[in-house]
Amino acid sequence: MTKKPIFNGTGVALVTPFRKQDAVDFSRLEAMINHIIQSGVNFIVALGTTSEAVTMTDTEKAAVLDFIVETVNGRVPIMLGLGGNNTTALATAINQVNFDGIDGILSVAPYYNKPQQRGLLQHLRYIAEISPVPVVLYNVPGRTSVNISAETTLQLAEEPNIIGIKEASGNMSQIMEILRCKPDGFQVLSGDDALTLPMIAMGASGVISVMANALPKTMSDMVAFAMKGNMKKALPLHYQMLPLMNALFEEGNPAGVKALLEIEGMLTNSLRLPLTKVSKPLYNKLSSLYQEFLQEAEKN
Repeated sequence: MTKKPIFNGTGVALVTPFRKQDAVDFSRLEAMINHIIQSGVNFIVALGTTSEAVTMTDTEKAAVLDFIVETVNGRVPIMLGLGGNNTTALATAINQVNFDGIDGILSVAPYYNKPQQRGLLQHLRYIAEISPVPVVLYNVPGRTSVNISAETTLQLAEEPNIIGIKEASGNMSQIMEILRCKPDGFQVLSGDDALTLPMIAMGASGVISVMANALPKTMSDMVAFAMKGNMKKALPLHYQMLPLMNALFEEGNPAGVKALLEIEGMLTNSLRLPLTKVSKPLYNKLSSLYQEFLQEAEKN
């Protein structure tokens, strides 16, 4: 069975701009959405890890999601971050969502309670069965403390409503095994900006990117060239962004990208506890690297 590829190319794990008083800054959010779509991003991930959704109330999350759907207005597909470590509670949450304008969900492996592979299999299979839209799995052991193995991923890939996986394990052998054995149309998306190019070279379908918040055109261009097999044009863009990509995550996400977005003038560098702003040395480093990036981009 060939699955319909919905989320190809560059997806952006959208940040949530906050005002200094901690409230959601909807005007900045609107400006960011329009900017990244106009810059060539192929799809948007709403209320994922990068959005700080775990610090929002249910009312805030509903308001932010409604605003994103309204602002996007069908221009690109939207993937909704909707995962958890309580299967019953997650099922209830899915049943309460208005899926108008939502093209799929991104469901992370259950965190903290560290299920075995058979628990992951049953949990994610059940979520796919009850979801009214296609499901993309999210494997990020660095956050969840549990890895969705290649064997489990490939079993889940046979489920009709599971169409892909965001792979952020950093385990290239595991990722290659998934790419080698996956069914036609099952999408493997990079969850690590710096690994996007090599993953596409191995057969991945694109990326869910943090960097695309700040450099949407360069990231989108790099991915587009790579997807067409034009490494001569993709590689220089990859290496232009690489120092910034690495620096973004030195003190966690989204602290790094929010600092960079403030440097660009896109939003106020405001996060909700327990997250805090990056240190002054890293802020200065990001500013310096951004200037170097602009200078390098002008040469090309």
